[in-house]
Amino acid sequence: MNLKRTPLFSAHQKLGGKLIEFGGWEMPVHYSSIIDEHHAVRKAAGIFDICHMGEVLVSGPGAETFLNETLTNDVRKLTVGQGHYTLMCNERGGVVDDLYAYRLEAEKFLLIINASRIDADWDWLQARFDATKCDGAIELKNASEQFGAAAVQGPRVAGFIDEAISGGSIGGTFVGAASELKKNELGVFVFNGITIFAARTGYTGEDGFEIISSAESIETIWNKLLAVGHAHCLQPVGLGARDTLRTEVCYPLYGHELNENTTPIEAGVGFFVALDKGEFVGRSVLAAQKANGTGKKCVAFKMTGPAAPPRPTYAICAPGAGRIGDVVSGTQSPSLGVGIGMGYVPPGFAKPDTVIEIEIRGRRFPAVVVKKPIFKKTAS
Repeated sequence: MNLKRTPLFSAHQKLGGKLIEFGGWEMPVHYSSIIDEHHAVRKAAGIFDICHMGEVLVSGPGAETFLNETLTNDVRKLTVGQGHYTLMCNERGGVVDDLYAYRLEAEKFLLIINASRIDADWDWLQARFDATKCDGAIELKNASEQFGAAAVQGPRVAGFIDEAISGGSIGGTFVGAASELKKNELGVFVFNGITIFAARTGYTGEDGFEIISSAESIETIWNKLLAVGHAHCLQPVGLGARDTLRTEVCYPLYGHELNENTTPIEAGVGFFVALDKGEFVGRSVLAAQKANGTGKKCVAFKMTGPAAPPRPTYAICAPGAGRIGDVVSGTQSPSLGVGIGMGYVPPGFAKPDTVIEIEIRGRRFPAVVVKKPIFKKTAS
């Protein structure tokens, strides 16, 4: 199998990253250890390779209408330089992908999509494009191979980001320095003579920034961030800690909590579905589920006694009864020191404090449904 490599592949080799296959890509699972890297992000700063993510540009006078009829959130609420989380659904309400949408200009948007869904998303967007008969009002561009990206996350990041990306923004949200961006704001900056995007977004539950540049320049940016972040205990972070971090704060991952047969309402991300904005793909199904409820719900849980970590596909059981659902994400929480996870259960078992059991290697272990997020930061 020929694995794809990001523009940062050689950087991972130099840093001693342990490389594994991930969705057709050769990516670092960790550099030191998953636990060390997890704590680095929670307590200081970590940097992630997210070059494998896809980028699609949607522009033209019909771009806003096209996206509002294709995505669940309301892009009309985005001013230039703002972004938000949203989902793309099929006619059944199932999730084609979850993504971030940014308004770069009045009639130009950037979509950041999951690496494993680039081809599926592009096919879906093109099918939607063909169905609109837009007559030149919309331009779609799959720019995934042209861009590279890195995420730098953690409570100390704002203290050194301006040293890596100096000067004010020249587009998007206008600020005097990158650290002045607010959550979900994106600015266009100049780095070594080239324009890059910096957005105050991320998928760890921590403050931080995601940097998007040309594929050719991302390694220079990566090295600059490592250099200026060194004094702030910045560490490179692999896929392992990325998963433990997002699971602790209950952020869904495509292929786990989300798929084409699961709706945003079932997944517990209905907040990002704007039913009041007008018609969009899947709206009728989602509106019915919002009004009448669903047959399954995604819940978070914690193990309540000694046990091996829960893993995807493990059975969720009712005490004294049979299987009621399945774990879709599970791990040992480095922050809490206990097994945690998310899974789908009937609505009657979805209330916090409901006692459940997780079947691990043929034995059942006690767990309890908890309110999301599982991990909550305390004021320091």
